[in-house]
Formats: sequence, C-alpha cells, structure tokens
Amino acid sequence: MIERIERALDAALPAADVRPVALSQALRWAVMGGGKRVRPQICLMAAQAAGGRAEDAIQAACAIELLHSYTLVHDDLPAMDNDKERRGRPSVWAKFGEATAILAGDALQALAFRLAALAPRNAAAIVASLAQAARAVVEGQVEDLNALNGLNVLNTLKGLKAVKAVKALNGLEEMFAKKTAALFAAAAEMGALAADAPADAVARFRTYGHALGMAFQYQDDLLDGEDDSFSSLRILGRDEVRHRIATYTATATEVLEKLPGDGDVSPLVEMAALLAARSF
Repeated sequence: MIERIERALDAALPAADVRPVALSQALRWAVMGGGKRVRPQICLMAAQAAGGRAEDAIQAACAIELLHSYTLVHDDLPAMDNDKERRGRPSVWAKFGEATAILAGDALQALAFRLAALAPRNAAAIVASLAQAARAVVEGQVEDLNALNGLNVLNTLKGLKAVKAVKALNGLEEMFAKKTAALFAAAAEMGALAADAPADAVARFRTYGHALGMAFQYQDDLLDGEDDSFSSLRILGRDEVRHRIATYTATATEVLEKLPGDGDVSPLVEMAALLAARSF
C-alpha cells in the first residue's frame, strides 16, 4: 500500500527539472523526503473497508498527504515553530529559503485540491471534506500560537500555573481536534466517499478518524515527554494522557464494529492499535 502511495505522489508532483526549478525541487523535498504516510493509508483502508477499491481513493489519499505536507512546510517557518530540521534533514525553508517555502506550501495546497477534484466518485464531497480539514488546521495553528504567546508572557510570573491557565483558556482538546484530528477525520471520510459509502457509514468513518487523530496527538505528547512546557503531560499528567489515548483508541475501534456491509475493517483496527502503542 505504501509503495502505491509513493508512486502516486511521485506522479502528482512536477519533475525536479520543471521550471521554476527551485519550486519543483522544494515540492519534492517536502513530500518525498520520508514520512509514515499514515493519513493516506487510512484513506485507502477506509475505502476498502467501505466495500470499495483502493484505486478509487488514490487521488483522495494523495490529496490528504499533500495537504499534510503543506501544513508541515508552513509550521516549520521562523514565524511559526522555527524548525530548521524535519525528519533528520533541513526543513524546506532552511534549505530553499523562507519565501520559496511559503510558495511551496501554497502550491502543495493547490495540488491537493486538484487531486481531490479528480476523484472518480463524489469529488465535490471529497473536496469539501478536504477544505473543512484545511480550515480547521489553520484555526488550530492560530489558537496554538495565541496560547503560546500568552504562555510566554505569563510564564515568567506564574510558572506552571500559567501553562494550565492558558491551556484551559484555549481548549486543549479543541486545539488537538483542529490541528491533528481534523486531517485524520478527513482521510477516513474521503476514503469512504471515494467508495460511495452511504451517509451513515461515512459519518462513522469520520468518527473513527477523529478518535484516532486525538489518540495520535496525545501519544505524540507522551513520546515527547515533559521537556516541552507546552504539553498535555504537564497539564493533565502522564496517567490521564495514557487514559485518553486508550479511550480514544477504543472509540475508534468500537465505531468500526457497527459499520454495515462486509468490508474488511481489520487494517483500520490494526492501524489504531499500532498508532496507540507506537514509539516513533
């Protein structure tokens, strides 16, 4: 499955020598430099679980990965997280410059919507799902930045209490739902739409994706540890974070049990278990 995704992503991107070369190379650097391809895998698995074929969802799967790549390119920028590295090598802005990185992110988003529009079934609904996720991620990033700015001011005065106050003010779960879970929810929903699943089944796949994304984000915080002052570990505590991972993972699994039809949901169940127990 991953090999199919890699081939499709490679075909969707301009060749490295296509002008303007700097942009083409930046796009390929952003997308083809590794990554677990979790979201596109979920999209293809959802299509199959809904009784469809993976090939019917490949455009949607690549669209969600390109959108995810765009968010990473922009998140790494100095105005955002100021990360000079991504997956063990220079981030796009560190290698190609800030201006090219901004434009590369813009181009990735445009390419994502183009691919979504090429879906053989329910293209309009798939584009709408992608757009909803794109907006949610931006809103979540704004909330994250606002919370972080407040933390920088208050932290010097109140220490950890400021962390708790700012997180409570901005809504920890709402931020996670927008920044992380929205893309997972869209991935599963788009896969089901590509398979032409009935509306109630599409809604269940979306619930699965949302729950999985929430578990994924809490697991990220658990893996990152308490060195990051802006972490759910420091607000909720390790035991509560683990409890939420287990609860959301169980929700993701349970919603699949109520799906109509005879599609194979076992890959999605296995994906939920893998992400909840991951060490990467």
